[in-house]
Amino acid sequence: MLNMAKFISLFGILILGLVLTSINIYGEFQEIRPEYFFNDELRFKNDQPTSFHKTLSQLTDLPDENKKNFAAKATQIIAKGIAHIHWERNQDDKFNQLVPIWENYFLYFMGKYSGIPEFEKYHFANYKRSLKRGIGVCGDTSMILSQVLTKHNINNNIVTFPGHVVVEAKFDDGIGYVLDADFGVVIPIAVDEIKKNSDMVANLYLDAGYTVTDANFIRKMSQEVFQRWNGTEHFITKKYYFEKVAYWLKWPLPMVMVFLVLFIKYRRLRC
Repeated sequence: MLNMAKFISLFGILILGLVLTSINIYGEFQEIRPEYFFNDELRFKNDQPTSFHKTLSQLTDLPDENKKNFAAKATQIIAKGIAHIHWERNQDDKFNQLVPIWENYFLYFMGKYSGIPEFEKYHFANYKRSLKRGIGVCGDTSMILSQVLTKHNINNNIVTFPGHVVVEAKFDDGIGYVLDADFGVVIPIAVDEIKKNSDMVANLYLDAGYTVTDANFIRKMSQEVFQRWNGTEHFITKKYYFEKVAYWLKWPLPMVMVFLVLFIKYRRLRC
């Protein structure tokens, strides 16, 4: 009876390892980005995102001699590479907000069964995964931009206002810029200066083609108390590390399961 129980346990581990490995292989041939977005699904009309490879190549190919120019161009590239969807309106799997099992089974099961809202509609910590999916809101674009700026040795902080998230970059001359990679707008003043320059800030959004409603939203936001975060790791600490572990274990775990069972079976045959 005991031997039968051990056999069933080992067989179950073997099958689970093979199934998870098959899921991973299948995922290598899947595209996590939706093919098309309709305007009623988007906050900004006709906000079809630039392809992942084009966006990534544009960010990679930017010259960084002038850090202010780099930061400004990166802000606009990221804004074009992410479609701002109505995040809460859709079913969890509508735009792969619930991470598909073939993308990462850890994140999928957390989203499906943990009851934690942050996993049901998941915001990627890794900026390349976010760009690859091509959807997001202001928090996503700010995390992407912050990581890109950090890679290019540009000092920055993620800044949260009630209802909006931006990035503040500080340059070698001590001047700070507020970068809104959700709207693609560059505000050439430090975040501490926004409150007393709210009309000027709102006009930058109007000049960029946004509506009066959007400009009023920004004007109101600029009057609110903000908080600085030292990059994505500080902004979403627990998810940041959980995602790292989830992707690090994605392939090794099922392979260990399979080889462990085969090793035990081999040892028994030798005895």
